[in-house]
Amino acid sequence: MTPELTVLALAGLLQALQFATVSIRANLELPAGKLMGPRDPQRLGAPLLEQVSPKTGRLFRALNNHFEGLILLTLAVVVVTLADRATGFSAICAWTYLVARIAYVPAYFFGWTPWRSIIWMIGFLATILMLLSVFVV
Repeated sequence: MTPELTVLALAGLLQALQFATVSIRANLELPAGKLMGPRDPQRLGAPLLEQVSPKTGRLFRALNNHFEGLILLTLAVVVVTLADRATGFSAICAWTYLVARIAYVPAYFFGWTPWRSIIWMIGFLATILMLLSVFVV
């Protein structure tokens, strides 16, 4: 397996860990009926993000942000792999993305400003550079 595919698998596991963390915190903070029901707006009274603590809300937003970043990473890994353009550089880019995503969660949770945005940009840039690397001969 290429390093890029390894990183993609690990990023998927990170996503699962983030999801579990958000779910556990939300279940501890909200009544069971809120999360086990169909979550119809009339039944909830307010969006779930407005009903959880600020830090749980941050974890939820970090989870959603990773969904968005994971789409682009997956695209980059598929392109690099199918084009048979995996290189040391694309591997470094993939690992940089993963390290940035891991660092992003506590940065968001603890409200590290401006570091959260800088960490996000590093991961985003690593993914874009990996995509661009397929065009370099």
